[in-house]
Parts: sequence; structure tokens; C-alpha cells
Amino acid sequence: MIETTPRRSTALIGLAIVAAVTSCGLFACSAVTSSGGLDTPPPSGTPRGKSGGGSSLPGSADGKLPSGTSAFDTDLPGIANLDPKLRTAIQKAELEMKADGIPMQVTTGWRSKKYQIELMNKAIKQYGSREKARKYVADPDESHHVTGHAVDIGPTDADDWLIRKGNKFGLCQTYSNEIWHFELATTPGGDCPPMTTPS
Repeated sequence: MIETTPRRSTALIGLAIVAAVTSCGLFACSAVTSSGGLDTPPPSGTPRGKSGGGSSLPGSADGKLPSGTSAFDTDLPGIANLDPKLRTAIQKAELEMKADGIPMQVTTGWRSKKYQIELMNKAIKQYGSREKARKYVADPDESHHVTGHAVDIGPTDADDWLIRKGNKFGLCQTYSNEIWHFELATTPGGDCPPMTTPS
């Protein structure tokens, strides 16, 4: 009996250590999950409207959209914060496009100023100066995405359809170097104005 008691004590201590380590491991996982430590946009399987939580990079709340976003996904800030007339026009276009057998997605809608600043900073890094970057990305105070008055559409077949038929809904390609960028730039059925060429 004297011999078995230390063994039982050792076994109990071992079990207590395993339990403590397991508890710490579970707590650490919970802490990481609740802080949302993702610096990248959520994968396409992530529930809509979820973002990186405590992440410093822009997420869903800043207008980042998951792949396959429809103009009807109004639970997403990138769609919900669009100008209501633009959102209605792009929804009508999406329905007609679908009837023509062409899939459409909104790749970017409304963006927060924070998101636009991130895009500008990346462009400056890529092109070497703010002046060169502005040919591809608008300053936050000038972006029509930040005001909710612009959408970027994909894929290319959807862009082509909107370039040809978008004016029926008042939608026009507004930048000559961005076939995906559309704004409510005319009255439904009107002529689209000349496009801007960034310099």
C-alpha cells in the first residue's frame, strides 16, 4: 500500500498537468478566435457581414466584399451604404443580366475612407509616387466609392453587358481605363457622358 500511494499521487499530478495544459490551450484558442486575429478578408465561406474583428486592416465593415457578392446582398455594408438610386439601378441590371444568362457580381461598392487610404497606400508603393498612383486609385476625398456613388462589377462579360446596355438603367462606365467601374451618370435610357481619362 505504501508503494501504490506515490504512484497514484504521481498519476493524479500527471492528470492535473494534462488538464491544465488542455485548459490553457483551449483558452488560448478562444482568445485568438474572439479577437478575430485575421488581417486578410474572410474566406468566401465566412458568414456575410463578418470581418476581421480587431484587425487594423479594413474588413467587411469598411466595404470589403466577399467573392460572389450580389447587388441584393444588402446585409453587407459595401452594398447597404451605396446611394439608394445606384443600388436600385444595379439591382435591376443584375436581374436583366441574369435573364440573359450572364452572371454578375459587385466586386466593390461603398468603401470607407480607411479602405480607400489602404488602396492608395498600396498603389503608391506599387507605382512609386502618389502622382502615378492617382492614375489608378482616387484619393479618399475624391473617390466616388467613399461617397457610395460607384460600383465595380465583374466578371468581364458583365462589364461588357453594362457598357452596352447599362444606360437603360442610368449606369455608365465613367473611366476610360476601368471597364469595371460604373456610376449612375445619366437618366434611365439617356446617353452616357464622355468618360474621364485619368492623367
